[in-house]
Amino acid sequence: MSAYAAENLPKRWFIGEEHTKMKLTIPSKAEKILRILEENGYEAYVVGGCVRDSIMGRIPDDWDITTSAQPEQVKALFHRTVDTGLQHGTVTVLIEKEGFEVTTYRVDGDYEDGRHPREVLFTSSLEEDLKRRDFTINAMAYHPDKGLVDLFHGMEDMRNKVIRCVGSPRERFREDALRILRAVRFSAQLGFSIEQKTKEGIQALASNLKCVSAERIQTELVKLLVSPHPDFFRTAYETGVTRQFLPEFDVCMETEQNTPHHCWTVGEHILHSLLYIRPDKVLRLAMLLHDIGKPAVKKTDENGRDHFKTHGSQSEKMAKEILRRLKFDNDTTAKVCRLIRWHDARPLPEMRQVRKAVNRIGEDLFPLYLEVQRADMMAQSEYKRAEKEARLKGVTFCYQRILEEKQCVSLKTLAVKGRDLIEAGYRPGPEIGEKLNFLLEHVLEVPEDNQKEILLSLLK
Repeated sequence: MSAYAAENLPKRWFIGEEHTKMKLTIPSKAEKILRILEENGYEAYVVGGCVRDSIMGRIPDDWDITTSAQPEQVKALFHRTVDTGLQHGTVTVLIEKEGFEVTTYRVDGDYEDGRHPREVLFTSSLEEDLKRRDFTINAMAYHPDKGLVDLFHGMEDMRNKVIRCVGSPRERFREDALRILRAVRFSAQLGFSIEQKTKEGIQALASNLKCVSAERIQTELVKLLVSPHPDFFRTAYETGVTRQFLPEFDVCMETEQNTPHHCWTVGEHILHSLLYIRPDKVLRLAMLLHDIGKPAVKKTDENGRDHFKTHGSQSEKMAKEILRRLKFDNDTTAKVCRLIRWHDARPLPEMRQVRKAVNRIGEDLFPLYLEVQRADMMAQSEYKRAEKEARLKGVTFCYQRILEEKQCVSLKTLAVKGRDLIEAGYRPGPEIGEKLNFLLEHVLEVPEDNQKEILLSLLK
């Protein structure tokens, strides 16, 4: 560490000698930006999530830089920049086509809408800039020569695996309600617990999430679901967060399943199922919502046993409403809803039945359907587990044979097309579709007949 750095940094910024000696590997382009800013008399550090991830041995998605230089001063020092958010002090500096956000040290003014400050004031103090950040693990800055700046014990919280607000949790959550959901999301991504006062702040101010757009909630929800700990969604329920954007899930958590096939409430079954499926957005959303309609169709017979007939179609209907409410794109919504519609379908492990199932569910989604079925089964009780596993294994074997033998399961691979029927004398119109579907039904029963001459002869 240089003599200049030692003289100009307050000792209280560091907790122990390890901070000054800490060496993180940062991209050469980011370091180049730091050097140019420093050579022109400004302070500059990499800051926030990239510092946290680097310390944890993770690869940061991007590298943010904070500096004492104001936006116009940053723009004057670099040949290529983009005005990303000048009102917030952010300029994107392009180095060989790669962008780095460079933001001026700032102090946020009053938050009037629970999401955005009314005004942003630039400051020359790194300390003031770090004070406004959400969590201690995100409020650290780093410089290759000066080491780690850790004002709020972020390193200690990382060691203890704790999510803690910078300063007063209630103040941080009043400023920006999205931080409420971010706390749960970081907890799930990192496997950290939420510090008690921070959790109390979440519980007290969860209703402020009404100030947050559906698009922002959707982004945090997906990050949480595809994290290594999707079942930490339970924390969102326990702190009253889900009540604000997914109240249907709260009802599931309170709905018992008195049936030998299950050993948890509907909600707990959903949470466990998330752990048995890979971290794909469509798959995790499908598991989150696959039983969301169960409370609405629950019936209890004279023996006290619960039944949930038609819960697949009811869950599909509710899932579509929920995904639209949260502004998911049409493609994601369609795939998730199709998986939910068929998630409880149980074809026998016979080639004919599996061909028909692939046709109904769709060639594109059938492999995902198999994953959904397995996750659903693994999150149930042990009742008839061996039989369930044997059936699913048999269905999977049949599906693999269908692929290997390239058997026809849809009009796409039917040996006869519409133009063939027109050439054979059929008039264009609904009759063509009817004939093709008739031939497909035959091929699903007798796959070896998927030959043009045989199929045309069948029509005669």
